[in-house]
Amino acid sequence: MPSTSHRDFTLEPADTERLANLAGPFDQHLRQIELRLGVQISNRGPVFRVEGGGEAVARAEHLLQALYTEAAETTFDSHAIHLRLNEANVDRVDDAGYQPQEVSVRVRRGTIRGRGANQARYLHAIASHDINFGIGPAGTGKTFLAVAMAVDALNESRVQRLVLVRPAVEAGEKLGFLPGDLSQKVDPYLRPLYDALYEMLGVEKVVKLLEKNVIEIAPLAYMRGRTLNDAFVILDEAQNTTIEQMKMFLTRLGFGSTAVVTGDMTQVDLPKHVKSGLKDAIEVLRGVDGVSFTFFEARDVVRHPLVARIVSAYDRRDAQDRETGAAP
Repeated sequence: MPSTSHRDFTLEPADTERLANLAGPFDQHLRQIELRLGVQISNRGPVFRVEGGGEAVARAEHLLQALYTEAAETTFDSHAIHLRLNEANVDRVDDAGYQPQEVSVRVRRGTIRGRGANQARYLHAIASHDINFGIGPAGTGKTFLAVAMAVDALNESRVQRLVLVRPAVEAGEKLGFLPGDLSQKVDPYLRPLYDALYEMLGVEKVVKLLEKNVIEIAPLAYMRGRTLNDAFVILDEAQNTTIEQMKMFLTRLGFGSTAVVTGDMTQVDLPKHVKSGLKDAIEVLRGVDGVSFTFFEARDVVRHPLVARIVSAYDRRDAQDRETGAAP
């Protein structure tokens, strides 16, 4: 069992307006701090209790005291809390045995929760990190859950827009015969993102948000030179990015933004001599503070049970090929 502790303290002087400013609408700011630090915060008026790992509890108390002092002169929103967390350089302490809090997402058809430990960790990671990687085979919910978290962030006004991106590895001559501009040519590549949005929000609302540019779905090539503030950005099928494209995408992130990168390293469509930007990012960014990695396996597949067995069969064959040195 993980070692946990709690600390009780009172924020002084008592001031209901300052307390409301600190907590945020429906305690949104407190939940934001909980997810970032991996603690549980409860209060009755100015009397607070923080529970979690010993070091995390101490950090949370110090942060709440500092924010309460500042709340007398500053009006907080989720963006301001995000900046204060960054300025204080506080993150979740990885205590042994740490269990992530369950994250549930309310959408049009009900509530979405993680199915299994990996999906639960993935949802929590997205809620508590600015850059997230979800890597694994088809059918594990990587893109669907990322879109659900994006829709939830938009509905709760934590972000101002959604930007959903895919590389179009055949956006050159192979698509040249199709009518329309580049955006229309690569539209089939973006269809899974549309499908997820339709399920979350309904077709009519998605169309309206697309018209207002609150939701933007674009090829990766359109991201160059941009800085995305107060946005939830998803890069899907990231195994088909080059190293340069991946670096370009990750450096688009601005203040108040969250990025999720999803991909399946077994389905790379790049030319054989080109290294996947997703593979390179796994090697370069593992261990970087603020970046999370969730690796899904065949047992995490939530489609037809046969899909998991198919994925496992291919994994076994690939493992045998690596051992024998056989060409793919």
